[in-house]
Amino acid sequence: MLSINGLATAYGKIEALKGVSLQAGAGQVTCLLGPNGAGKSTLMLTIAGILKPKAGSIRFENEELVGKSCADIVARGLALVPENRLVFPALTVRENLMAGAYRRRDRAAIRDDIDKMFVRFPRLKERIEQSAGTLSGGEQQMLAVARALMSRPRLLLMDEPSVGLAPLVVAEIFEIIRQLHGEGVSIFLVEQNAHMALKVAHHFYLMEQGLVTFSGNPGEMSGDDVIQRAYLGKRRAA
Repeated sequence: MLSINGLATAYGKIEALKGVSLQAGAGQVTCLLGPNGAGKSTLMLTIAGILKPKAGSIRFENEELVGKSCADIVARGLALVPENRLVFPALTVRENLMAGAYRRRDRAAIRDDIDKMFVRFPRLKERIEQSAGTLSGGEQQMLAVARALMSRPRLLLMDEPSVGLAPLVVAEIFEIIRQLHGEGVSIFLVEQNAHMALKVAHHFYLMEQGLVTFSGNPGEMSGDDVIQRAYLGKRRAA
């Protein structure tokens, strides 16, 4: 569904991605692990069109995305739940959801989808006219997910959805991931919580210093060495 080949992205002279290649399959949860500073968020921002790569290819359903605008990428069926949520703090919950549907013109269907989001996230319904900046961290994460879903994506990009959240909220977020997958949404997940990711993902990649250094299924992922590298970027001594 998503095929990335030789992707290189830089901040000035600093290379954050150094020729990344990976794939995310249709109907799957694909997870990218790695220590802080590995380039994971840079990859997600590049896929979403926010950052422009120096080289490489990003193909979604066999269509090249490099050079497309963020709005065009959303229209083609990708939506990003960004790291640290990045809801619009001065807008209400309802207005944030409407922002997620800004490319759509089917007003009746948009209203129906907002109602569906309130069924999925009942706490958001309770805060429908509340400013997003006043929500708790967990509620903001739910709003960020709901906002992305309002574009009706076929592939949902989720960048560290559990970061900074209490364990009970993390469990709730991963239950939402399981539900979305069960409903047919493909998910490409960047996550630091490898143990929770092992419960939902079908395939794993490990990124270290701007390069993909491991690719495998959950059974292959569960080795101590890979887990340590995912958290710490350190290989166990031979």
